[in-house]
Parts: sequence; C-alpha cells; structure tokens
Amino acid sequence: MTQYLPPNLLALFAPRDPVPFLPPLAKLPHEKVHRQPYSGIAVYVHLFEDPKDAPPPTRAETKEERMERKRREKIEKRAQEIEEELKLWDAHTDTNVQGDAFKTLFVARINYDTSESKLRREFEVYGPIRRITMIYNKVSGKPRGYAFIEYEHERDMHSAYKHADGKKIDGKRVLVDVERARTVKGWRPRRLG
Repeated sequence: MTQYLPPNLLALFAPRDPVPFLPPLAKLPHEKVHRQPYSGIAVYVHLFEDPKDAPPPTRAETKEERMERKRREKIEKRAQEIEEELKLWDAHTDTNVQGDAFKTLFVARINYDTSESKLRREFEVYGPIRRITMIYNKVSGKPRGYAFIEYEHERDMHSAYKHADGKKIDGKRVLVDVERARTVKGWRPRRLG
C-alpha cells in the first residue's frame, strides 16, 4: 500500500543509514588466547576436611514442622493458662454474683440495643422479677449480649425457662437457660473449657 503514497510521505518511511562499524575495544571471549591452561583441584585435596571428622549434618526444620510446633506450643500455653485461671475461678466466692442461684435465669443472644426495661417487660409475663443484671464490657461499656434475671419465686423461673426459649426480642431469638455456675457441680464457663 505504501507504493501508492505521494513522494513527500514516502520520504517519511525511508530507511536510515546503517550504523557505522567500529572495531571492538577488546578481543571477544572465543578469540582470546589462554596463556595458562585449566588445571584440576587434585593438588588441593589434601587441604580439604576429612568427611569422617566432620560433624553430622543438622536437619533443618521444614515450614510444615515449624507451623505444627508453633501450633502445639500455642495449645500447650493456652492449656496452662486455663489451668491457672481455673484454680483462681470459683463461682461461689465471686463478689459480683448476687441472689439465689435457683431463682436466676440466664438469657443469651440478646440484641445489643435491648435495654433492661425491655427485658423486664418481656420476662415479667412469667412472674415478678427481683433483679435484672445485664453484663457490660468493662473497658468500652457496651453490652455483651447476655443477662441474668432473678425471679421472686423458683416456679416463675421454671416457667420462664420452659416458655421463653427461642422468643424473639428486638428481632433476635434469645436463648434461655438456668444459671449453671452455682447450681451444676463441675460446670465451667466457656472461656475455661
């Protein structure tokens, strides 16, 4: 197609002059003459360390082995921490716990926006409530999502335990259980296994 272009445009596509040849400054590797021939290492073998005297090679730890070792150490460390915390934990001597354990109901999975007054309205249906204790984060002050409700009578607590499980409060189904820390022997909180 370029042959049909006018001469002024063809001049734009004309090749440039060839690069001028300059002789190389040094000889190319294949043209060099080696004055000293290659020699073997046989003359230096007596200087080498005897393989019998060398210490056995140390086996390096692979990535998988290192990950497995770290995981095992982490599990052992956590087990030791749990053991120490378990020695210190006793639900019967806890100063934050109040009231009768057999009249106390544990309510979990509460919506974080739910207030104590809303809980009182929902659970007073089953009987008169003595105290509601919502648990809050000590640092931020935000609710943790569970509470303890202490009833005046034990039968009211049993009624709430039977009928309130799965009840929707503020769009979330709550989980209801009896207080296990002081009523069930050998029970541990989830953080202690």
